[in-house]
Amino acid sequence: MTLRRPGRRESRRDRRAFPRAGRVAAACAAAVASGLAGCSNYNGVDLARQACQHVDRSLTLYRASLHATSTALTAALQEQALGQLRDALPIAANAAGEAGQFQGLMSTLAESDHLPESLLVHALGEQCAAADSNSRIVPTPPPSAVTPATRPPPTGY
Repeated sequence: MTLRRPGRRESRRDRRAFPRAGRVAAACAAAVASGLAGCSNYNGVDLARQACQHVDRSLTLYRASLHATSTALTAALQEQALGQLRDALPIAANAAGEAGQFQGLMSTLAESDHLPESLLVHALGEQCAAADSNSRIVPTPPPSAVTPATRPPPTGY
């Protein structure tokens, strides 16, 4: 018995085994999958905007706490502001999972457990302004931020 290499005729038979309708269905499935990838980014924007609603409430409460008349009222307003940031964190995490441009918002909200809100106000405001606009605005650093180019060299070398 001799082994034959597949010829041109057999490749045509293979093509008939996968009819044109099947090829069209595969192409449609690929188009739907790429369309859903675009929807994923849209869902990320919606989620980021939802998180920013909590951030806006938090910033409003924080600014009100700066002008409170008593220390008890200041503490209560700042606790409510922190609660709003904590409510925003899981929503921002989902937004970052859907669209990577919201990783910064999620990271800044995660820092609210370790840093006072006064250090996060500028970053949160800029990141939510970027989420609320339809363009891909990159948040600007605060004016007091040190850029890597202006950092002094490390000592001890």
